[in-house]
Amino acid sequence: MAAPKRFPERDEIAAVRATTESLDAGSELDDTRRLAGRVMARREMGKLVFLDLVDRSGRIQLMCDTGRTGDVDVHLGDVVGVSGKPAKSRRGEPSLAVDELELLSRNRSSLPDTFHGLTDVETRYRKRYLDLLTNEETRDVFLLRARIVSAVRRYLDSEGFVEVETPILQPRYGGAFALPFVTRSSELDTDLYLRIATELYLKRLIVGGLERVYEIGKDFRNESVSYKHQPEFTMLEWYEAYADYLDTMERIERLVEQVANEALGTTRVTFRGNEIELKAPWKRIRFIDALEKLELWTRDAGELRAWLEERGVDTGADKDWPQLVDHAFSHFVEPTLVQPTIVHDYPVELSPFARSTNDDPSLTERFEYFAGGMELGNAFTEINDAEEQRQRFDQQSEHVLGERGDPDYVEALSYGMPPTGGLGLGIDRLTMLLSGRETIRDVILFPALRQG
Repeated sequence: MAAPKRFPERDEIAAVRATTESLDAGSELDDTRRLAGRVMARREMGKLVFLDLVDRSGRIQLMCDTGRTGDVDVHLGDVVGVSGKPAKSRRGEPSLAVDELELLSRNRSSLPDTFHGLTDVETRYRKRYLDLLTNEETRDVFLLRARIVSAVRRYLDSEGFVEVETPILQPRYGGAFALPFVTRSSELDTDLYLRIATELYLKRLIVGGLERVYEIGKDFRNESVSYKHQPEFTMLEWYEAYADYLDTMERIERLVEQVANEALGTTRVTFRGNEIELKAPWKRIRFIDALEKLELWTRDAGELRAWLEERGVDTGADKDWPQLVDHAFSHFVEPTLVQPTIVHDYPVELSPFARSTNDDPSLTERFEYFAGGMELGNAFTEINDAEEQRQRFDQQSEHVLGERGDPDYVEALSYGMPPTGGLGLGIDRLTMLLSGRETIRDVILFPALRQG
């Protein structure tokens, strides 16, 4: 007999468990509930068969009296549908006293240890379905991630932002310093790039008059893999007309505080053994001041290289002063930024899309924000003058951008873009922070891995 093709009108296990809280041990309710999920444990006591049923909301014990249900032909890992009455066992365990049981899908493979869960790290990433199936903590992380993304959208939607979609395949790549993935369009007979950022297209929409826009989407960078880097990752970017980087600082503080409260019910999290308070306002410090405190601020490339090498830092991959000063900051300053901190006023050489500060044209109205010793994102007061943007593109070294800017974007700016504040937020890193997970692979469902 073929298995049923549907099992409608079911309840979540968590809801049925909640109805049993007021019951005395050994009693059951009169109303019938329907549950479906995967069988993760089986125990037998005479004519009683006890099964543990799991769905995404939780786990419950099924009490199957074979005099009531007939033979229970169920294996570990089978997917079943049941109907019965909420109950508490004689030992006080929330349960469902089963009247009917249907096999919906037979498990044909051996499950990992269902008590300890799937423990091999490599297998957890390569076979995420098994990780989710056997590890409740993993399911909780990805349900939390979904709540985080929903809360981000709610905040921005409530503030009048419009969610949009921009191209993933792009004729030019830009908006960040990164090496792209290249692909080929047979129809168009041209190379295309997987985007490294959504920035330049979103700002075209500001020129077009949409005023407040955001996108949550995948970016791709053909670079290193680490505990906080993956070649495919999820970013939020927003752009807000008539705002600057000070307005944007306040907005990201409010967003993170609200998202944490909605997703976790608290603004206090634990990450890498540190208690972190995400409530606004956050600490703020200038980029130069952070390096000066460590006696690492100079605009002389040779001097900075010598200082770094004296402290045991390998600078062989740093080709120029911008790369050296960025290396100095990431190596010595970033790990110390445990409590939420905004670092602002970056050198112009590191910020091709940010407007200069009023007091010093060698610095820009750019900030990055950190928590748990990890960068969460980046923001600017955006350049909105076409000629200035063209000059900034020309200033960037060939080995960083790989090409000289984006003429179409410069042309878009020539039509006039309002003063604009823009920001990027790493969704994966925010999820790491709020879930306490210390590697990005734990918060991406299917992370990129070397072929085994």
